[in-house]
Amino acid sequence: MPEDDPDRGPSAVRSGIRRADAVTEFETEERCSILEVANDAEDGAVSIARARVRPGVTTAWHHLIDTHERYLIVSGLGRAEIGERPPADVAAGDVVRIPAGVAQRIENIGDTDLVFYAICSPRFTPACYVALE
Repeated sequence: MPEDDPDRGPSAVRSGIRRADAVTEFETEERCSILEVANDAEDGAVSIARARVRPGVTTAWHHLIDTHERYLIVSGLGRAEIGERPPADVAAGDVVRIPAGVAQRIENIGDTDLVFYAICSPRFTPACYVALE
């Protein structure tokens, strides 16, 4: 199917590659480092960020308004706290699902960086973030 189908209008997602060297990791007040892998209005259905939490650090309690989030754990060991659920230990390959509006945080319980992808739908914007601390 062509990228722009005259009978259906422009595609919701445009083909392309976002190069890793086009983005820079930054520190957040949430106590983690973020690398925005993909987050732009042309693909508003989803955003992808790589998060890094140092050993012994727990991120700040927060929730997202109208945005669901998933953590895909890449490396390290963590303890996820999601809403009223009991804390759960997570490791590489695990997926943590966080519905919109539910309080969340994650602790690095290992001795190396906890690295995960935070996948938000619709895409993350600063306006959807609510600090709870």
